[in-house]
Amino acid sequence: MPPLSHRTVVDLPTPALRGARPAPLTAQHVPEALATGPITRLVDRHGRTVRDLRLSVTDRCNLRCTYCMPAQGLQWLPTPDLLTVAELARLARLAVEHLGVERVRLTGGEPLLRRDLEEVVAAVAGLRTRSGAPVDVGLTTNGLGLDKRAAGLREAGLGRVNISLDSLDPVEYAAVTRRDRLDDVLRGIAAAQEVGLSPVKINAVAVAGALEERAPRLLAQCLRSGWQLRFIEHMPLGPRETWRPQEVVGRDEVLRVLERAGFELAEIGRPDRRPATLWRVAAGEGAYGAYPGGSVGIISSVTAPFCSDCDRTRVTADGRLMTCLFSSRETDLRAPMRQGASDEEIMRIWAQATWGKPLAHGTDEPWHAPDGFERPSRTMSAIGG
Repeated sequence: MPPLSHRTVVDLPTPALRGARPAPLTAQHVPEALATGPITRLVDRHGRTVRDLRLSVTDRCNLRCTYCMPAQGLQWLPTPDLLTVAELARLARLAVEHLGVERVRLTGGEPLLRRDLEEVVAAVAGLRTRSGAPVDVGLTTNGLGLDKRAAGLREAGLGRVNISLDSLDPVEYAAVTRRDRLDDVLRGIAAAQEVGLSPVKINAVAVAGALEERAPRLLAQCLRSGWQLRFIEHMPLGPRETWRPQEVVGRDEVLRVLERAGFELAEIGRPDRRPATLWRVAAGEGAYGAYPGGSVGIISSVTAPFCSDCDRTRVTADGRLMTCLFSSRETDLRAPMRQGASDEEIMRIWAQATWGKPLAHGTDEPWHAPDGFERPSRTMSAIGG
């Protein structure tokens, strides 16, 4: 990870602390309502409204996935730089109770590496949206250690879980993650199901190589086990040398591989504007045995992006707001909190930053596939999934 001085960090002053209103993030005119009026939602210049908060609790990870980070790992954030449970809970409360957020996903790094994760979950799960509904609380994890903590997380209020699993072959899994831990992940998945975390979604990055064998086998097993499989196109969020646009395995290729393996697919679409486009899978039997009907999803951020209706906002483990996954601009929320900023001041900073959200993939230029990405200085593990 590059040092902080290599990133564009926007430090917005707050009235109580420095005697001036927060400065706008862009040269674009910020509506008067964002400067002086009440803050009731997070909306950007392109008409998109935030409903989903990705809240990272750590940048540390116990795997070294080839598409995510170098073999030697990264320089982790010092513990004092991480948001505390109280700070994470405060941001979640402001987002859910005041700013219209309906879903909170806790991410990392690997969030299970935080010993106080159950406290974070309990604080978030106790929130109610402005409509009075319980907030939807999820967790993205690699599954290592989940078998030991699934019950406690469920008791704390966790509703669902996404688990990274790129292959069911132990040798291939070890090659991708640089760790021989497949059995541990499978135990974690089983524990999640046993305690009632639902749905259990499996995230698999679609990379060139063994896709012809890997994807059908993984889908058949997910259908049999009741897991919801999502293939994710490889995005430029790991070490720079690991991503080339011409090597991206796109949605169409994933579908061709599955259909050649005998799966009968029918497109469903994107329910609730979630990132994955879903296909209904008919029950059948193939090289990897019989399987019931179900669904499979593809998150095609590269070949068919969904920026036009993106409803997400992200906060990194050290309290930097990123309005776009690919943005090179970050807004500091941690410093104002630690300097005594009021809830209203924090929400105004958040709202002004959201107003400046890029149009697509970190830029305000119309997107052009597949190389129209602004490359963020942080890798995915340091941003939060």
